[in-house]
Amino acid sequence: MCHYQKIKLIKRQYVPEAVSVGKTGMINHIEIYVRDLYTSKKFWEWLLVKHLGYKVYQQWKNGISYTKDDSCYIVFVQAKRSKLLPPYNRTRVGLNHLAFSISNKEILAHIKSELNSSKYKELYADEYPYAGGNEHYALYFEDPDRIKVELVVED
Repeated sequence: MCHYQKIKLIKRQYVPEAVSVGKTGMINHIEIYVRDLYTSKKFWEWLLVKHLGYKVYQQWKNGISYTKDDSCYIVFVQAKRSKLLPPYNRTRVGLNHLAFSISNKEILAHIKSELNSSKYKELYADEYPYAGGNEHYALYFEDPDRIKVELVVED
């Protein structure tokens, strides 16, 4: 191959047709390994099914998934015993938090009320509802594995 041909190949770029059509580029699913599937299932069903309109999508011995409107789904899988340590820490490299939209402040207040009468930990309670900034109305809390969850009011 001559020098000219090499230069031509380098300049050639693949430009996909219709990258904005359909589901191209959308997240298909998120999979999270958990320390205790039973405990995680109780928490995530309380949040996703009871309050956010998700439904159980798939269920098997070591996992469960939830979907809303048959779009992106979230999977929770029991981690192997040998993989439980070190425990999850959102400030390490990796996932920091999951954020979900809420349609209004009343729904968020109701979820906060239930959260505060449960064993789940609210984060930044002294800064609620503006812990994320003056224009960001949100509630923050942790799941049983200490994954931060954010509920954001989208007006």
